[in-house]
Amino acid sequence: MTTNHAEMLDAMRQIAELRGIPVQTLFEALANALETGYKRMPDAHENSWVDIDPDTGEFHIMAQQLDEDGEPAGKEFEVTLDEKTFGRIAAQATKQVLSQRVREAERDQKYEEYAGREGDIVTGIIQQSDNRYTLLDLGKVEALLPQAEQVPYERYEHGARLKAYIVEVRKTTKGPQIVVSRTHPGLIKRLFELEVPEISSAVVEIKAAAREPGHRTKIAVWSNDQNVDPVGACVGARGARVRMVTNELRGEKVDIVPFSQDPGEFVMRALQPAKVKEVRLDEQTGTATVIVPDYQLSLAIGKEGQNARLAARLTGWRVDIKSETQLVEEEEYANQDWAEGEWVTDEASGELVWKPAEGGEAMSAEEWSQGADEGPAEVTPDEVTPDDSVPEEKPASDDAPLEGEEASA
Repeated sequence: MTTNHAEMLDAMRQIAELRGIPVQTLFEALANALETGYKRMPDAHENSWVDIDPDTGEFHIMAQQLDEDGEPAGKEFEVTLDEKTFGRIAAQATKQVLSQRVREAERDQKYEEYAGREGDIVTGIIQQSDNRYTLLDLGKVEALLPQAEQVPYERYEHGARLKAYIVEVRKTTKGPQIVVSRTHPGLIKRLFELEVPEISSAVVEIKAAAREPGHRTKIAVWSNDQNVDPVGACVGARGARVRMVTNELRGEKVDIVPFSQDPGEFVMRALQPAKVKEVRLDEQTGTATVIVPDYQLSLAIGKEGQNARLAARLTGWRVDIKSETQLVEEEEYANQDWAEGEWVTDEASGELVWKPAEGGEAMSAEEWSQGADEGPAEVTPDEVTPDDSVPEEKPASDDAPLEGEEASA
């Protein structure tokens, strides 16, 4: 069929521009639709296809005979049809298939646009919000903000603009499903990339981040240029840069600390603004024992332990914070000599009694508190002195009265 279809070609190009679909994709969809429509006609050739000239819009239905084994045989030839032959049924089938192909092409185009963008930040307009999720309009597609990815107590008003972090892009039959988050630590990194040119140009790096959404965040920054202060670059003049991030996070506090390759120094910096006196690392248990002045203990721990938790997540060490007084008391306690034994329940009386480890007699709590366990010491034969010796018995004299007799006056 060699009829000129210039109007159809213009319409295809308009659709491609409007839907954001390549023209070649539409021509392929049209060829499949025409082929499907033709094969629904009576006496249609089984082995047939459609060729479309992208320059003129003309299409040709080509066919080839099959042999007894169902393999193509003979030369290809063009099937000549007129509009009446093509028929209403074929035209309707062509319309349905073309519409379906266009929708599929749109879905694939949208998916390809966001596929592989996990970790990017997007800005959307809040369209719908309920107890399960919030929908963000990103323009061509909608993003899903589940309740689990929402910041507690953060309100999402209809029509407001909101930045979110892409955590997953799924391909579904209804198009791409983009899942975003407001709680992911990656959101902090992306927001600083937008506000700090030194981060986007890789002069300053964010080495680690720890976050409790809606409350507080800690990030550790490092500079690849000795002349650039990483903390100052992130804070900005009069705190302008970090303030922009805080405003986007709706008041969430952000602590910026310098990164250190020395684990002890890094733990010390991670606990800022608290002043740390000493850090003792136990690599076997992964514990960092932090000693702080007494007046810095509550600041180092933070409200409900928040500062210590964030420091532990930021550094990867288990942080155990102790004041100087607590450390001294523990060391004194550890150096004391304690009696060996245990408290057990007496079967007869049902009371707790102290049972020495060396197997002595058990004693009650009252006896133990009174120091009854320090009773008379046992005396060994080697420790007997002459004064302690027992006098030998003397043989009875002749003048001694016999048993039962009274001594004479």
